[in-house]
Amino acid sequence: MTSPLVSVILPVYNGRRFLRGAVDSVLAQSLPPCELIVVDDGSTDRTAELLRGREWPEGVTVLHHERNAGKGAAVRTALEHANGEFAAIFDADLEYDPNDLAALVGPLRDDDAVHVVYGVRTFDGYTSHSFLYVMGNKGVTLAANVLFNVYIHDLMTCHKAMYTETFRALPLRTNGFSIEPEITARLLQRGERIYEVPVSYRARASEEGKKLTAADGFRVLWTLLRCRLTSG
Repeated sequence: MTSPLVSVILPVYNGRRFLRGAVDSVLAQSLPPCELIVVDDGSTDRTAELLRGREWPEGVTVLHHERNAGKGAAVRTALEHANGEFAAIFDADLEYDPNDLAALVGPLRDDDAVHVVYGVRTFDGYTSHSFLYVMGNKGVTLAANVLFNVYIHDLMTCHKAMYTETFRALPLRTNGFSIEPEITARLLQRGERIYEVPVSYRARASEEGKKLTAADGFRVLWTLLRCRLTSG
């Protein structure tokens, strides 16, 4: 296999329902040479059995956590095995469109001044996400902009791509979902400018497994404040 240019990180927890489609859709993309790193984060729904029971093509690495440790822990585990020049996160639940991965990687390849790219959701189209969910995202994004004196549009987007070397250098310690604001906060502390591109988004409804609550919003705010006051 040609040395990968992009390492696509796919954390999954109890995602048997979506996993096959997520893996196949990423592999079907017209990306530059890439590898896919799947991290099963201690799933209890036969996700691990599905991953172990299929022969994956060259370029797919499957890793397992014996116990559920959280999305942040899964991302860090994947980074330890990433070989690409760039690393991109893609969620296994297919809320995001894998076709947008190329849009994230493109600016990194084409512009030496771009080191980090975020996919910005417009929250148009599907309405399964609640009003409070959208307002909560806008609220924590505003908090990040105030705390770090920047103007980004979507703090909690999963669609992130950056130089792998930059990603590994971030002092990340959050294990759970708050890895999203922690990544952004640490990037901004390093003086990185975030290049934004629009991406598609199809939110799951709560009955489809969407688990975010108001408590997650408070954890995000605490993570932003902690990062603003500390360097690691």
